[in-house]
Amino acid sequence: MLNRLGLRLRIFLFFCLLAAGGIAIAAGGLYAGFGRAGIPEAMGGFIFAGITIGFLWLGLVVGVWLLFDENVARPIDRLAAGMRARAHAGVQGGLDIEAARYLGDLAPAAAAMAGQLSQSTQDATAAVARATQQLEADRARLSALLTEVPVAMVLVGPTHRIVLYDGQAAAVLAQIAHPRLGASIFDYFDRSALMQAHGRFAKAGKDIAATVAGADGQQSYDLRLSPISGAPGYMLTIDDAHATISPEAARPLIYDFDLLDTVADLGTDIASMPLGDLAFVVFDTETTGLLPHKDDVVQIGAVRVLGGRIIDGEEIDVLVDPGRPIPPASTKVHGISDAMVKNAPDFITAGRQFHRFCTDAVIVAHNAPFDMAFMHRDAEKMGVEWPHPVLDTVLLSAVIFGAGETHTLDALCERLDITIPDHLRHTALGDARATAEVLCKLLPMLTARGMTTFGEVIAETRRHGRLLEDLN
Repeated sequence: MLNRLGLRLRIFLFFCLLAAGGIAIAAGGLYAGFGRAGIPEAMGGFIFAGITIGFLWLGLVVGVWLLFDENVARPIDRLAAGMRARAHAGVQGGLDIEAARYLGDLAPAAAAMAGQLSQSTQDATAAVARATQQLEADRARLSALLTEVPVAMVLVGPTHRIVLYDGQAAAVLAQIAHPRLGASIFDYFDRSALMQAHGRFAKAGKDIAATVAGADGQQSYDLRLSPISGAPGYMLTIDDAHATISPEAARPLIYDFDLLDTVADLGTDIASMPLGDLAFVVFDTETTGLLPHKDDVVQIGAVRVLGGRIIDGEEIDVLVDPGRPIPPASTKVHGISDAMVKNAPDFITAGRQFHRFCTDAVIVAHNAPFDMAFMHRDAEKMGVEWPHPVLDTVLLSAVIFGAGETHTLDALCERLDITIPDHLRHTALGDARATAEVLCKLLPMLTARGMTTFGEVIAETRRHGRLLEDLN
């Protein structure tokens, strides 16, 4: 049981036991002394002495505990969190040993170990970077070649989830919904017709052609299902005569072959799902003010995280017309003016777009109750529900670094060696991307602490729910 408690709480309980034990011993001693004296008139004096001793002892224990907590327990927690950040999140730089100056040689020894680890990590990173540079060059050449192919290609896993798509496919899929790795192919094409085509494909064991309507029912697409040599799933090529595909505007090749072996459905048993199997949508909003019940959204920014990494190109950055003037004080913060949102979609339209982007994903935000309050407030007007699981990076920070630390986005970024460019701070997409980088560094730290499933992480964050109540 005690192993589930934090170090500072365990030490606090130890001092509580020490205080109670001291008071009990003093009371027992006074009672025994009174028994031997046997003078009824002395009873008042013994009671007064007992109360005085109890209060003085309690004050002494509290004072010593406060000193111990500030100079021993809290620095140990900070030291442990700093070492985990360097061991599991790739954070560079030395540890702050000044705060742990009363811990003897522990802090310098930890700093030396962190330095050695940092140097080893840098050497390994340099070697990986050299290999990655060559891989990226090859990938760029492949993407350029695929861009010249007059059909769009999507690699679909055995559970009918997108494993790869090229720039051509991105342009086609975007006509229906935002292209997303790990998304169900049925988010884009009619399930019944595509399943019939897949049945014929599985039976024939070779290429088959089919005409399938889009999931939105707006138009039909000529598809070809082809087997993949040595891998499960199938290749879907799309010959879309309705789309104007510009090679100059084509997005790079997007893929994650781990999805061939991963089932990413968010079912009722999400609590038992490993963190690495989940897709996350990290988002932020800019608003006309700080009161969700009366203010409005002026910008939504979101990025997707899959397999512990941000998927470049899979993002939302949309200005929103709040339907009323934006207060000058708010414009000073986020830089969004009335002129900028003049022809922007309203929140209902933008909210629906964001809702589709969040399909089968865990929603993540920094101080999520604030941002999600706007979504829930107008859910009925959007014609959607928001049953998505939600993670809050404020609470994740409290789990990793302790509730007593500062948990602002700026403090987290500084702690984790994340840089937010000045021109992106207080923009929805800039803050969403920074929060996503925070998430990517916190996930391996959570796993290293033994929290490997979504349910285990949620159980830990609930212990710090008061932080959000105070923040809001």
